Amino acid sequence: MDDVDAVADLWVALADGQRSYGTHLAAAENRPDAADAAARAVVTDGLVVARGPDSDESDPGDTDGSDSDGTGSPRSESDAIVGFVTFGVESGRYDLDVTRGVVYNLFVREHYRGVGVGSQLLATAESSLGDAGVDVISLEVMADNADAKRFYDRHGYEPHRVELEKPIRGDGSDTD
Repeated sequence: MDDVDAVADLWVALADGQRSYGTHLAAAENRPDAADAAARAVVTDGLVVARGPDSDESDPGDTDGSDSDGTGSPRSESDAIVGFVTFGVESGRYDLDVTRGVVYNLFVREHYRGVGVGSQLLATAESSLGDAGVDVISLEVMADNADAKRFYDRHGYEPHRVELEKPIRGDGSDTD
């Protein structure tokens, strides 16, 4: 639970970064809900954080310097959360012919991208979901986020469903 605020800060950075790909999520305005979701993920064992040296003190996710990473492993005061993944077993109102796990969010601070942190977080989530009995894992990525699509493609993810949208007013393309 010590990491909930830092994860919520990183979630805000994730949502803010997704603005350039067309997300409709308001970043800072949703921070309280992101903190609640992170706390629920802690309780359900659906949150994993990655730690590393804090190379950018102004970056979101700086920690308070407590001496444990939630697993009982000591950490130095210079270790900060550099990434996180949240996941769980899908529960919905429709019965499915598979048990589906969902990766809700995966984020790695920019300085730590490309060195395997995201891959390790994803592998941990996949392993945990597999242990929970899921048959498939789903996740969402913004259509214009080519880097994320390449990352997930390298890890064996394929398109399953496509979400489409259009503005109701103001685009000039509405026809009768």
